[in-house]
Amino acid sequence: MFYSQFSVPLHKVLHLGIKNKWICFVLRSIFRTFVGDICVRHGTFFLLKRSIMGIGKWIGGFLGYMVGGPLGALAGFFIGKLLDATTEPVVISNEQNDYGRETSYDEGQRNSFLFSLLVLASYIIRADNRIMHSEMEFVRQWLRQNFGAEAQRQGNEILLGLFEEQKRMEAARPGSYRQAIWDCCRQIAANTNYGERLQLLNFLVLIAQADGSVADIEISHLKEVAQHLRMSAGDVDSMLNLGHDDLESAYKVLGITPNATDSEVKAAYRKMALKHHPDRVATLGEDVRRAAEKKFQELNEAKERIYKARGLN
Repeated sequence: MFYSQFSVPLHKVLHLGIKNKWICFVLRSIFRTFVGDICVRHGTFFLLKRSIMGIGKWIGGFLGYMVGGPLGALAGFFIGKLLDATTEPVVISNEQNDYGRETSYDEGQRNSFLFSLLVLASYIIRADNRIMHSEMEFVRQWLRQNFGAEAQRQGNEILLGLFEEQKRMEAARPGSYRQAIWDCCRQIAANTNYGERLQLLNFLVLIAQADGSVADIEISHLKEVAQHLRMSAGDVDSMLNLGHDDLESAYKVLGITPNATDSEVKAAYRKMALKHHPDRVATLGEDVRRAAEKKFQELNEAKERIYKARGLN
């Protein structure tokens, strides 16, 4: 057996299915720094030391597009936090595992989406150079409700670590964390559809709104993120007005003015409904889909207010 070639206990196996030698070298360096000794054979990473930190079950499994690139670089700082202190193997693979079950591509998209959310949240929460308890609590409660108490703890640790990394990077070279966020946004945009990016942006807007108001600097940061996610400032303005019960906000949700014709109103709604349909986030799990359904419902409520005011069917 291949395992018997090692003189120390094999506590975990991470099968990343990576063939590129340069990527293997980079990831091996990251894992060795933050986890322990590594042996790489044919794209498989064998951990030779037991990790003393934990990998969250909510983000365990196939890592998806967060492997490599700027997201992978940030993830490297938290690999130790993402590995369970257990002697059971953890398989991260594009291929079939020991039980013959093929690991899902959807799982990779979901895990990468969740890590991307935390990375971008760290930028939005600290937009005004403060860490608001209400915004942190929003993230913690969302993780707890959807993934449990352990995910809440681990997500909180990752966020705090990202804040520390932000301070370290900015002290060494001002503007470097901002640039890293822009690079992460471009990586996310290259690996997700527009509907998934809309849902990610919606979560960031909800985080910014958690303290009851959204400062101009937060709006600026949200629009900056939207731009690098290949989205528009109008998407941010639309989401900032979701959930309001006045007619003016309803028009802003659809991205039109009260002077729009009835035909323009209907066309704007059809366009928004297509962009925000919950089916576009089907690969990201039921919890993300439920959030998308709530957003879609608020979009329809905005449309109904306009239709009622205009006497439209």
